[in-house]
Amino acid sequence: MTTLADLTEAAVESGAHVLCLPESMTLSDDQFFDFCQVNRDLRIERTAHGEIIVMSPAGGGSSNRNLRLSVQIEAWAERDGTGVAFDSSGGFILPNKAMRSPDASWVERSRLVTLTKEQKDKFLPLCPDFAVELRSPSDRLSVLRRKMQEYIANGTCLGWLIDPLERKVHIYKPGEQPRILDNPNTLSGEPVLPGFELKLERIWDLGF
Repeated sequence: MTTLADLTEAAVESGAHVLCLPESMTLSDDQFFDFCQVNRDLRIERTAHGEIIVMSPAGGGSSNRNLRLSVQIEAWAERDGTGVAFDSSGGFILPNKAMRSPDASWVERSRLVTLTKEQKDKFLPLCPDFAVELRSPSDRLSVLRRKMQEYIANGTCLGWLIDPLERKVHIYKPGEQPRILDNPNTLSGEPVLPGFELKLERIWDLGF
């Protein structure tokens, strides 16, 4: 079982800063959204225990890889039409109350149409159907594995942990042990993302 100490240690290991608030200052979802809006230059997440995690901006290589990843997912989502893709700036309030921002994600449109305009304008109160974390040089695999397990535990149907450093992909699905692919050229999103195939040569190699 992952403890609060484990989560704090994981955040510190990844180079993030952890802000712990006293119980008397616990932020509601709306207050946390406002807090993030007045600190827009920071990358911020919140754990299920209420800790605020402040992360450094991505380096050039990670930013380029993330864009190449998001472009492929968005192109497929536009063709498919059954859902909506989100980039790394999108926040999701998970059922366990954590707020996470996957590097890329996708949500079925049928789940989004039930949200109010106010809900759509803030962190979406749901767990994405599909979530991707892209490892950067400063990321520890143990930290990203915990995040992937959290997504699956909260309702994600398919999760990919893409590791350009070792050219490996960790695939997460509910009720299954993570599966690791070594240096694949492509990655199929079936059946969650029907017809989607990620071209990994555009992720392994930088565009500059």
